[in-house]
Amino acid sequence: MLSLRRCSSRQPAAAASTTTTHHNVLANVRFTGVDRADDCDLLCLDLLHAEQVRAGLPAREALDDVAARAKALADPTRLRVATALATGGAMCGGDLAWVTGLATNLVSHHARALRAAGLAASRRDGKLVVYRLTPEGEALLAALTGTPSTAAGAIVRAAVPATTTTDLEAETR
Repeated sequence: MLSLRRCSSRQPAAAASTTTTHHNVLANVRFTGVDRADDCDLLCLDLLHAEQVRAGLPAREALDDVAARAKALADPTRLRVATALATGGAMCGGDLAWVTGLATNLVSHHARALRAAGLAASRRDGKLVVYRLTPEGEALLAALTGTPSTAAGAIVRAAVPATTTTDLEAETR
């Protein structure tokens, strides 16, 4: 059952004397047989405010990319890989596997998924593939985990070439 009538109960006191009351609508909505603990029985809309908010929302298509990026970090394994990259900077798949305690092929799969979502980037260094978080990846990870973004640190780490196993062997000779 839905019935509509004018509502002035949500109107600010300062605007009570203006003629904007015709923009407020009260709907008496009743849901029977369904547990709606989080739903209101009364729906009172301030249509002017609601239309301003609605006009300020980005288009749904613009949010699809953001949702895809957030979805990429929704997997606990990808979140673990991304956190390792945020903490350690650019790393090859083998190092990521050792750091995260996961199989190399699993780490590579999840790092590719992060790269496909635009949260990570990769480069080939001989036989190694080195992954790093993008600034967008660092920002989203920081937003999800509540830790400060380390984008500046990632930029510095990306500028310094990663030492590979063959470099280390050459240094010890």
